[in-house]
Amino acid sequence: MNLETAIQKLKEKGYKKTRQRERILEIFVNQDQYIAAKTIIKEIQEDFPGVSYDTIYRNLYLLTDEEILESTELSGEKHFRLGCDTHGHHHHFICTDCGKTKPIDFCPMESINENLQGYDIENHKFEIYGKCPVCH
Repeated sequence: MNLETAIQKLKEKGYKKTRQRERILEIFVNQDQYIAAKTIIKEIQEDFPGVSYDTIYRNLYLLTDEEILESTELSGEKHFRLGCDTHGHHHHFICTDCGKTKPIDFCPMESINENLQGYDIENHKFEIYGKCPVCH
């Protein structure tokens, strides 16, 4: 997803284009990795010194709820990335050092569903963590 697509998606949902939202999205453009929330906050506050943590977090969660950003937790801290361009249902390998991701086309839910007969699964999230070839 690129900046224009993300902004257009927000407009279609009735959200205003703000300089802060646009700056948040710019941080993610051309990145293929998750970025720690504290890193995002630090960068935003350089451009908008008076902006509060709450405002930044609200925007990060809004962008996640609208499926423009994806989020995960690494080392007990929230990390975000721009939505993946890979089409269809997929999961990710996430490097625990640099945060880079690699799409995984396989979904383990078929095997899991066999073990949970009679259960009503509403959703799932599957991520694999480790070191990418560069960090290994």
